[in-house]
Amino acid sequence: MTPRPLLAVDAPSLYFRAFHGIPESAARTDAGEPVNAIRGFMDMLAQLIRTRRPDRVVCALDADWRPAWRVALVPSYKKHRVAHGDVEEVPASLEKQVPVLLQVLEAIGIPAFGVAGYEADDVLGTLAATQPAPVEVVSGDRDLFQLVDDTRGTRLLYCGRGVAKLEDSDDAAVQAKYGVPPRWYADFAAMRGDPSDGLPGVPGVGEKTAARLIARYGGIEEIVAALDDPASGFAPGVRTKLVAAKDYLAAALPVCRVALDVSLPPFDAALPRSPKDADALLALAERWNLAGSARRLVDALAGPGEATQPNGR
Repeated sequence: MTPRPLLAVDAPSLYFRAFHGIPESAARTDAGEPVNAIRGFMDMLAQLIRTRRPDRVVCALDADWRPAWRVALVPSYKKHRVAHGDVEEVPASLEKQVPVLLQVLEAIGIPAFGVAGYEADDVLGTLAATQPAPVEVVSGDRDLFQLVDDTRGTRLLYCGRGVAKLEDSDDAAVQAKYGVPPRWYADFAAMRGDPSDGLPGVPGVGEKTAARLIARYGGIEEIVAALDDPASGFAPGVRTKLVAAKDYLAAALPVCRVALDVSLPPFDAALPRSPKDADALLALAERWNLAGSARRLVDALAGPGEATQPNGR
């Protein structure tokens, strides 16, 4: 029998996607409060559980969306997304929904946590590295392609186009999409740069050049080492660009690498077959006009032919 997977969910990736994908006007309470992110997240989670059939689920959170240790290495890291101080720029109507969503997950019995000093990506990386295989990471963040590992049994369910159009990515899929194996995706990203994360990349080195360099030499450490070898075969212009970017590359690589050794809090990932606290879920569904989404999620937990219907409108 094929073992069932751990579904490791990038919660911020999904609730941001839900918030921007569903108009606030289409999902409100009777008092007019928006619940589009909550409903969208619950429906996506229900679909994932129904279609992927996991036996374990964990939601990872950003305890620190812009860790100081990453900023110390690359000061521009996510700087364009700072509202003030170290606070992320988040729409006010989304910010108000996140605590309610966490209450819903608590009532259902799905663990959701972050770790101080780390991003959700690092929690997901540690789950992929430490939990029994198979592990399916769900995210719209391309950085997590680096976690894909056929040998380990880790896949990325990339939802860049939504959960209905998941890209189920194994080693071959990453190689076909980017021209590099997953183990060197972080090196590729550091060289190419990523404006969405404030990573400048190496000027004049785009995706195709970065992929060619990795295919020929290996990761950044191997590429930098080869710069000192006159017989290494770099085109003069590329060698000049890489030499000038040595300090940046040394700093950017650990920023781009997802941590695999974060100290996680105790948690029980076992998929609940029914809500942990049905009364609390019912109260939340009534207060926040979530009955339909709650019913779909509870049905997904119960599995085929075992659907249960929570009370409520």
